[in-house]
Amino acid sequence: MTLDWKLAAVAARLGQLVGDGDSSISGVTTDSRFVSKGDLFVAVVGETHDGHDFVEGAVAAGATAPVVEVGRTGFEPRIEVDSTADALLDLAAMRRDELTLPVVAVTGSTGKTTTKDMLAAAIPGSWASPASYNNEVGVPLTVLQTPNNASTLVVEMGSRGRGHLNWLMPAVRPSVAVITNLGVVHLETFGDTETLADAKWEIVEGLASDGVAVLPADEPRLRRPHPGTTVTFGVETDGDVIARDVIIDSAGLASFVLETPAGERQVSLSMPGIHQPANAAAATAAALAVGVDLELITNGLNAASGSRWRMEIHRGRFTVVNDAYNANPTSVEAALRTVAGLGGRRIAVLGMMAELGGIAASEHKRMGRLAASLGYAAVLMVGEDPGLVKAAGGIGRGVTSPDQALEILSGFIREGDTIVVKASRSVGLEVLAEQLIDMADSVPGGTT
Repeated sequence: MTLDWKLAAVAARLGQLVGDGDSSISGVTTDSRFVSKGDLFVAVVGETHDGHDFVEGAVAAGATAPVVEVGRTGFEPRIEVDSTADALLDLAAMRRDELTLPVVAVTGSTGKTTTKDMLAAAIPGSWASPASYNNEVGVPLTVLQTPNNASTLVVEMGSRGRGHLNWLMPAVRPSVAVITNLGVVHLETFGDTETLADAKWEIVEGLASDGVAVLPADEPRLRRPHPGTTVTFGVETDGDVIARDVIIDSAGLASFVLETPAGERQVSLSMPGIHQPANAAAATAAALAVGVDLELITNGLNAASGSRWRMEIHRGRFTVVNDAYNANPTSVEAALRTVAGLGGRRIAVLGMMAELGGIAASEHKRMGRLAASLGYAAVLMVGEDPGLVKAAGGIGRGVTSPDQALEILSGFIREGDTIVVKASRSVGLEVLAEQLIDMADSVPGGTT
């Protein structure tokens, strides 16, 4: 049990109680499939699902009561509110009021989830969502699910425009704020890179006056005054926490010297990717800021593992690198460069990098040219193509669907090849990656 609330007291904070308020609340959920007895079910209205459609199932599964918008259901007891999204945020703010532990918030164009995962490994007893819960639903749920015995709360925060992080701040109120980097992701909604920087800076504006901002040393757009302390991080550059003498082995794993104000340590990561030393430096800076010993931090970094579909390397008759969770120019470049060092004939299966706005064509063309320059044997572009295939030259080919990509690859892949699958989630290439893994594990002739 995480929470110890009474329904009447929660209703007084959120809106109007209808029915008896003596029941207890031990948790909060927005998903009727995972209701536990004593949960408060918040019927959030999303882009594709309306939680009000699942109130009956949630109550049948043992929910204490639903939180619904006025007039949407007749179940009793219930709490009626004007907006269930606002109510979820208010609930998280209530939980945040109860927490006295340090809170580390992480945002950035890329690397948020990996840095969150590294922090969870580097800070003993910390709580971080095991999934990429970084939006207006995921952030409140992360806070609400914080165990009472957690040492530190680590919150991943996404932003697709100005005001998004500010809106979430009542539930987070960080003592340490990390910005991993500023790329060109979501420019379709941000508009320009300066607006993107302003939006990410909201996480620093949410700090208390004695808070710590952990910022990339090489990003001039984040050299801004704030009431707290700044700690910088980077790779092979000047800064407070630096990864230097980086070596990437044949498995794509990085080893390096971690240079910090608390001393130096040798680090050998278990998470593949040429971009991981920067994430490790950011995580180290944040963990030091909440008082963790450097030895514990480096031990955690060495053992840290990543979330699903992020540079998952599967070795069979051929190697499949499943990096299909998301895609933007920074992460696609990192994936292509990492796989280029893994050996074997290299193949890339890519999809549209979404929400790049006016730079979509130029960035897709740049990825095509990069793959060609790195010696890839083939690049398949699944679905819409703003120019990658043509820029890749003779190695490029456009396909309409993941099924067509699988059909082509079935006749093209050789034993010992390395295939990277990378796209924005809207393309749905994670299924193709799993199909390729099954192929890699099979014995020619169809037996596994």
